[in-house]
Amino acid sequence: MKYLYLHGLGQKPDSWNRVIKETKVSKSSRSLSLSEMLEEKAATYKELYSAFSSECDKENEEIVLCGLSLGAVLTLNYAIDHPDKVKALVLIAAQYKMPKKLLKVQNMLFHLMPNSAFNKMGFKKADVINLCGTMAELDFSDSLHKVSCPVLIACGEKDNANKKTAKELCHYLNNSNFHELMKTGHEANIEAPEELAIVLQRFYDSIN
Repeated sequence: MKYLYLHGLGQKPDSWNRVIKETKVSKSSRSLSLSEMLEEKAATYKELYSAFSSECDKENEEIVLCGLSLGAVLTLNYAIDHPDKVKALVLIAAQYKMPKKLLKVQNMLFHLMPNSAFNKMGFKKADVINLCGTMAELDFSDSLHKVSCPVLIACGEKDNANKKTAKELCHYLNNSNFHELMKTGHEANIEAPEELAIVLQRFYDSIN
């Protein structure tokens, strides 16, 4: 079994390093890069999801997907489209229906930020703005029943923008559990790596 990790916008693959290191499955784990997957492609959600799907399809064995924020959106999308391939799913700070107002405010803030602020993301400013714009219409509400694998849904206690939706997902996904990471904000993999690793390992043990 292969464990694939996908970071959020504003992070890089090494954002998962401390979490992965603390799990027993670190040797079977791989952290993917959003910017590398989009290299030389148009910065749209459709292109990013297509590239992510190709990475998942390369694996010859069952996969466990763990995604945070945008990474969670992509992993949920794949689990809907490929229920037979995904052994288990971890969704951290996930959305299943894009909050249009929040995206609009986020993009307004991106417009005001200097180009240099986007360097750490591995994206150009225009690409980030364009990518977020193409996500506005995403809505998986009518497809959530297609997810057949066990799901762990986690969210930071302080992540007010995503906590309500994360809890809602538990009602829509049949075989799911919710875990709230105390004293933690949006970037749980950076803010609480040890606690997150413990929660992940408990979940991984339950599916093996």
